[in-house]
Amino acid sequence: MADPGHDNEFPDLSSFDDDVSVISTRGLEAFGRKVTSTASQLIATRNSDTASNPAYQRAMSEVQRQLQRPALQRSVFSMARTTPTDLVRSHLSTKEIQSRALAYVPDELLRNIPEAENSYSLFQGFQASFPDFTEEGKKHRRRVSRGRRLLDEEPTVPDGTPEAVHKLKKEKTSMMHQLEMLGIRKNMASCEIREIDAKMENLAGMRRILLERLANLEQEEALLEHEIIDVEGKLEEAQELAAEAASVAMHTPTKSEDEATSNDSEGPGFMSQSVYEKLPSANRTQSRPRKGRSIRRKSMPILHEHFEPGHMIRTMRAHQDNITAIDFDAPFGLMVTAAMDDSVRVWDLNAGRCIGMLEGHTASVRTLQVDDNIVATGSMDATIRLWDLSKAHYDPQGSRFGKDEDDDEDAIAFGNPDDEPVEPPAGSMADCPLFTLQAHLDEITALHFRDNVLVSGSADKTLRQWDLEKGRCVQTLDVMWAAAQASALSAGDSGGWRQTMRAADMSADFVGALQVFESALACGTADGLVRLWDLRSGQVHRSLVGHTAPVTCLQFDDVHLVTGSVDRSVRIWDLRTGSIYDAYAYDHPITSMMFDARRIVCAAGEDVVKVYDKVEGRHWDCGAGIVEAEQGKTPAVVERVRIRDGYLVEGRRDGVVGVWTC
Repeated sequence: MADPGHDNEFPDLSSFDDDVSVISTRGLEAFGRKVTSTASQLIATRNSDTASNPAYQRAMSEVQRQLQRPALQRSVFSMARTTPTDLVRSHLSTKEIQSRALAYVPDELLRNIPEAENSYSLFQGFQASFPDFTEEGKKHRRRVSRGRRLLDEEPTVPDGTPEAVHKLKKEKTSMMHQLEMLGIRKNMASCEIREIDAKMENLAGMRRILLERLANLEQEEALLEHEIIDVEGKLEEAQELAAEAASVAMHTPTKSEDEATSNDSEGPGFMSQSVYEKLPSANRTQSRPRKGRSIRRKSMPILHEHFEPGHMIRTMRAHQDNITAIDFDAPFGLMVTAAMDDSVRVWDLNAGRCIGMLEGHTASVRTLQVDDNIVATGSMDATIRLWDLSKAHYDPQGSRFGKDEDDDEDAIAFGNPDDEPVEPPAGSMADCPLFTLQAHLDEITALHFRDNVLVSGSADKTLRQWDLEKGRCVQTLDVMWAAAQASALSAGDSGGWRQTMRAADMSADFVGALQVFESALACGTADGLVRLWDLRSGQVHRSLVGHTAPVTCLQFDDVHLVTGSVDRSVRIWDLRTGSIYDAYAYDHPITSMMFDARRIVCAAGEDVVKVYDKVEGRHWDCGAGIVEAEQGKTPAVVERVRIRDGYLVEGRRDGVVGVWTC
């Protein structure tokens, strides 16, 4: 048993701060040795009398005296506040901790360590990622500002002394360690970037596969819809035949009636002439006109929503001359185009084929609109014609145009590379014409219809309102008369005809654009004004002044009205206040414009479509001018543009139509 008088075994710990989490445990170890020796003495003398045993008395007094020492009590309290991690770090070195950690890893895992391109070990990466856990990192973390160093540090060591050399070497070693750690972290970041790139390539490949799968699904969906339309047509014909047969059966006499008639009648006939006339004959069945069937898609394609903005879906050679008008009903739906070659063509955007031609106008069509299966066309022959595309005779599967069944050129979103247009089946649109509206004295330059109301604008300086149910004109609006009335009633220049600041453009239309909604009509004219009409009174109740040249296009919703003009600007008006909400300009006149929920697109005399993203507030270009410029080609200027749900169609001066995602 140790001598209790040797107090040097228990160093004085009163100089340590109570807040120190890890304290030297030499005192506790010495106390533990004394307790162990005391326990051994107790065990050796357990059978003897403890009261008369001097060894037991000395051991207990020694333990009691040691427990009363303040330094030992502080050590016990400090040990209670110390975490197990700090205890391990205080007893074991870093190398020993690493070796013991590896000792607990099974040998099978150590043998199956995968090969890696990284030249650094796991512990090197850990030290570089968490430098605060290393000794060098702790030293680096404790570095303070220069001002505090000047106040807190000890007096500087004179240069040239061994202490200064040792200090500089130590600082260099610390910096080199930090530099090495930074190199390790940089290499680790580079490896992570390469892994992310590989994952992105894999994801891009998976995305391409899913896009192809989606394209095939939508193509199968279109084929199934076509078969459903065929079945619906056959069902309607069968129902009509069944109804006729039932009607004939009701009027056909029975056998007993025939016998009574034959007994009473002297004529040789077995059936009355009236009943005979009601029987369906073979010639009558064959001559029955084919009933129109709706060719509108029952489902909405979504393939274009997954392409990057500016992606080309297809390009079609629609005409051989400048495209003057273009419109479509829905993405991958039906499109109608008109050009200076005096032809009007109907296209199936799903297959990229021309399905027929609308024949009837004697001059080029200047404006048109497609709404569901109804098409309205306004021509230079001063007439407006209405067409019903549901009566078209079009069989996309029965007319493969000499191509193989496995030809992928007809798949969705893949264009036909042939430059020459494919001629549609003869007579496919023979039953489509509805009626013709004739009242204007000059060419039709703008039209718009909604429900049963159609409004047209002409070079004869008039606007006409048409009732589509009765097929006749119900109101004529004289623009010049309205301008004169506004000038007479107002001293300002708010509604009268005004001379534009630019030189007169003879190619500009008198009525450049219009849109109707119930009794509201917006019309843009050659004087740069946008007049808002009330069709109930036939009066102009507001005029929007801002453009300095003829207005060529406009469109409005419930809040804003967007206009494009020859003055190279696009203006956004607030219909609630009549003021300009926003405006921006381009380098060339605006010839066509349209917007959807997010984008405003316009044709501005360039080989690209100008796009303005209203959500992000940015301008960008979309079209062949960007794609073909990389191939050294120069596409034609875009003249007409239409957009719906991010599905963009643009027509050019050379007769080519491009379909893009926007």
